[in-house]
Amino acid sequence: MSRTLPQPSRDDIDLVTVLRALADPVRLEMLRVIAAADERCPASAEAYDVEVTAATLSHHFRVLREAGVTTTFVEGRRRWVDLRRADLDQRFPGLLDAVVG
Repeated sequence: MSRTLPQPSRDDIDLVTVLRALADPVRLEMLRVIAAADERCPASAEAYDVEVTAATLSHHFRVLREAGVTTTFVEGRRRWVDLRRADLDQRFPGLLDAVVG
């Protein structure tokens, strides 16, 4: 059974916070990988072509989650990340396509 880490509700996702989270080049690259995946992505360095420490990668995942961009699922000791595309598309139509595309 999996659980999700705390994240803002759809109505609490703020455009300025989302844009601030996506302004970092490492997080933007992470978003592109997550958006291109057809399923949940592992929250581990192997899945992303970024050269940062594990602690820094964890920080980037937290920033994306707390901004409402991603959801993090915890299954035992493993973590998986999924894009909150439906929530972001409803709040800010076209934003993800503009950023990822």
